[in-house]
Amino acid sequence: MTYRLGCDVGGTFTDLLLFNETTGETWRDKVPTTPHDPSVAVISGTSQVCARAGITPADLQAFFHGTTVATNAVLQHKVAKVGLVVTTGYRQVMQVARSFVPGGLAGWIIWPKPEPMAPLECTIEADERMGADGVMVRALDEDKLRADLLRLKDEKIEALTVCLMNSYVNGVTESRVAVVAAEVFPNLPISLSHEILPEMQEYERTLTTVANSAVRPMVAAYIHNLREQLYGTGFRGRLNLLRSDGGLISSEKAETAPVNLLMSGPAGGVAGAAWVAQNAGIKNVLTLDVGGTSTDVALIENGVPKLSRDTSVGHLKVRSSSLDVKSVGAGGGSIAHVPQLTRALRVGPESAGAVPGPACYRQGGDKPTVTDANVVLGYLPEDLLGGTFKLDRAAAQVAVQTVADGLGVTLMEAAAGIIAVVNENMYGALRLVSVQQGYDPRDFALMGFGGAGSLHSNAVAKLMQSWPVIVPNSPGVLCAQGDATTRMRHEAARSFSKEFKKTSNAEVQAVLTEMKERVARELLAEDVPLSEQDYIFEAGIRYKGQGFELPMPIEIEGFDVDAIEKAFDAEHMRIFGFNLDTIHEFINLRAVALGKAASLEPIEIAKGDGNPQAAKLRDHEIWVEGTTHPAVIYDRAKLRAGDRVIGPAIVIEMDSTALILPDHVGNVDHFGNILIYPA
Repeated sequence: MTYRLGCDVGGTFTDLLLFNETTGETWRDKVPTTPHDPSVAVISGTSQVCARAGITPADLQAFFHGTTVATNAVLQHKVAKVGLVVTTGYRQVMQVARSFVPGGLAGWIIWPKPEPMAPLECTIEADERMGADGVMVRALDEDKLRADLLRLKDEKIEALTVCLMNSYVNGVTESRVAVVAAEVFPNLPISLSHEILPEMQEYERTLTTVANSAVRPMVAAYIHNLREQLYGTGFRGRLNLLRSDGGLISSEKAETAPVNLLMSGPAGGVAGAAWVAQNAGIKNVLTLDVGGTSTDVALIENGVPKLSRDTSVGHLKVRSSSLDVKSVGAGGGSIAHVPQLTRALRVGPESAGAVPGPACYRQGGDKPTVTDANVVLGYLPEDLLGGTFKLDRAAAQVAVQTVADGLGVTLMEAAAGIIAVVNENMYGALRLVSVQQGYDPRDFALMGFGGAGSLHSNAVAKLMQSWPVIVPNSPGVLCAQGDATTRMRHEAARSFSKEFKKTSNAEVQAVLTEMKERVARELLAEDVPLSEQDYIFEAGIRYKGQGFELPMPIEIEGFDVDAIEKAFDAEHMRIFGFNLDTIHEFINLRAVALGKAASLEPIEIAKGDGNPQAAKLRDHEIWVEGTTHPAVIYDRAKLRAGDRVIGPAIVIEMDSTALILPDHVGNVDHFGNILIYPA
């Protein structure tokens, strides 16, 4: 028998899903995250879930891990001090940056420009020049470089980036700089831009490679430590990490290119949601991943999650492919407060996290959180994780009462206000991936998951008018399931700046074929045979003179420039509502190789008669829209296919709780998913 384990580290809980590839049997578990060292929770959770399945970590063939180590390093500014080597004349590339600033028209007035990750005093110039055609114009002055690197030693840098002019065409000089630098800085991690991002646009290439260097020491130390601890448990299988784009990368490669892990955590949930939606027969889905610290949202169209060419974390925006996920500081641990100046209720982005956690956790927290409000309103019963985790409703009431006193309202009104505000925050995030991208949310279902996603999804769907609401099996560990069921992925990109009329089908096909062979070799090195590889190709296209490009899917076989031009015009019209009567041009080409998907098949549940009475645990009361409603609590494990759960109702399981509001009904499909519609 072969076993795969998916593990996702969240801000509050670490989720694990173990499955037997031979039988399809699964085991799940949740353990509190250990913020001081996430690997502690990973190792203890691994031993715990393996024991539940009657195996040991030595029986695991593969371990798949979604991590927020790189993300947290950026958000908390716990990054390495980076040295930077650029071509003579480009020393201020990080300081000049781009003119774009976030916010409204006058955003530049109040926007604090982020401090460059590679300070000016840690930036040196290499006397060299590569032409745009890849032909060397001026050879590297190694003596000057060595002298400058020796002076850089005084800055006590912890990582080094090399980004030279036009190196995306020919990286031979960057490689030589790395050799010299390794002599001056033995054992220092060195990142080369032609390996991290071989594309034009000097600033984006520099920023992305510098970001890779900035998080590399911390991520490499974490991965190395985790691998050693896993080996200590007897594990001898493959350790793979989830990339930002939803694919897998080996732990060894992740140590050298951690910039690809910046959105590793949220990517697992989207991958898991796509798997659930496919089995539920629903092609278009908006995802709502509500954890303890944040909410991540994404869009799945025709069964495929939307990809972005950029990855954004806080103020950092790098050129690295990722699933198009937007995040807001709205989670179960988000703290509610009433500022003295405005006397208006605010929820988040500050979070109680795993330590001390919400007041109802009885771990020392005393600030009112979203979880506390859910407990007060009756949405969250007092037993979690199958009865192993008890909630203190009295403590939650005391905490939420501070908000009620600040607003001058009743306890229930304050709790309902907290939930309303956090739901609006989630609604705003969902609009970013739907309405703002030219999609009508009414054409999509909404899937809530994560520890609290199913508590909020019904209310958020009312705001979005997105039906049905999908409550998947084990929504609390869906991210871990996504980690365990995704595929190995490698990609290659290169600049291809040519007008449509100045290239040919044959030229584009030749470049794509070369890139295909390159990514195929990468997967072969990961023990993925050619027979199990699939390929995806993409071109970045724009109207000549535009400052951005749109990624367009293409194929090698039957490639036709005229057909791509029409497809681009249609996509541009869909997103922006207009087209330009001007020249079309390619900007870059991309090839992706995918390994074989995991063979996890959904398991059909027993068929019922439509009456969920056998799953009823007890009667209950919840507070909705200003009044108390009688409700019923159901045990999800006892629901059967075809059962109709009439709201208001609460459906509980080991890892999550689902809320069905009044005037709504939840239909259980043959795989156990609950599909909620307005009654």
